[in-house]
Amino acid sequence: MRIASYELKLEKRLTLTNWGAAIISILAVIFALVLFSLIFILADISPALAYQEIFSYAFVSPFGLPLTINRFIFLLLCTYAFIIPFRAGLWNIGMTGQLYAGALGAFAVVFIFGGKASRNAALAPGILIPLMLIAAALCGAAVGAIAGFLRGKFNVNEIVVTMMLNFIAFWLVAEMIKEGGAFMNPGGRSESFELPYSVYPPVIVDVPFTIFLALGAAVLLYVLFAKTRIGYQIKAHGQNPAAASYAGISTVKISLLVFIMGGALAGLAAYHYFAAVPGVYKISRNYGYFGDLAFYGIICGLISLGDALAAIPVALLFGGLSIGGRYVQGKLHLDFGVDYALLGVLMITLVAFQFFYRYKIVWRKTEASTALSPGGDIGLATRRGR
Repeated sequence: MRIASYELKLEKRLTLTNWGAAIISILAVIFALVLFSLIFILADISPALAYQEIFSYAFVSPFGLPLTINRFIFLLLCTYAFIIPFRAGLWNIGMTGQLYAGALGAFAVVFIFGGKASRNAALAPGILIPLMLIAAALCGAAVGAIAGFLRGKFNVNEIVVTMMLNFIAFWLVAEMIKEGGAFMNPGGRSESFELPYSVYPPVIVDVPFTIFLALGAAVLLYVLFAKTRIGYQIKAHGQNPAAASYAGISTVKISLLVFIMGGALAGLAAYHYFAAVPGVYKISRNYGYFGDLAFYGIICGLISLGDALAAIPVALLFGGLSIGGRYVQGKLHLDFGVDYALLGVLMITLVAFQFFYRYKIVWRKTEASTALSPGGDIGLATRRGR
């Protein structure tokens, strides 16, 4: 498109630096917040006041900040559960099912060692807590392995399989915690039994130790994809499965491995939210909500382009806005669902702005294509000598 002597057009990017991607994402966030301001204006609320309340509660308040960090840990682990298969060219839509399986695994350990009927389990917390972590990771990995094996061995669509496994795991949890179920709360409530005091995990300023698991996973995944042979094989499979197979990289091995790793991290996310967040310590009635929340890991993974380190600020932002949005909804007497709407607008905007990861807008001055000859005739202008 030409405007006067200037030309405006799109050009495909050959490369995009990390800083360039970060700037595009920041602009997308700003645009999303400006766009969502219309909701506040229609509700006769100052957008500046609303955003001040959201961000101050989520990232500054001594009450909201621990909630944000807990939500961040959960989202980051779910994001990594998606990123690992994604780097292999596969889609893990089953973090929810792997999450439920991990929750059942962690609570099964406590149940086996008498934690349901007593406020003190049979084993010391130094032994029981690691066993709960291992069980959660193994159960999540087992569910993920089903999808990975079927994809690698029989080329069964992993999206369909993981979605089906989500429903199976959901109803399995419902069966276990319902009235008469093995994990039912002794008080008859439709939730699991509460964990004994003896297995409450250590916390640092209201933040459980699982934050080190999440951040440690970030470092390990960065090293895996940047420095190791298996990481290179995963990336090669994701870029061109046929060429990777021709080079000797096993499709079955890669598919199974990435889904096992992703499922294990989803299982750890379950341990974090149901067994480590202060004040929860049970599979609560709204466990389905956290299962749905796991899907935000897909969005965070796509926005961060599968980069383990870039996923950290994205997950933190989503965690903070989900907490701050819910808070401002009550304080400013807004309609229910403001937090969901805010996250939805943010997701759509961030995904839309990924267009600029591939293309850039070029604004340049054009050279004159024609010129007037001395005799008054119109002749072609030459570009020779320029």
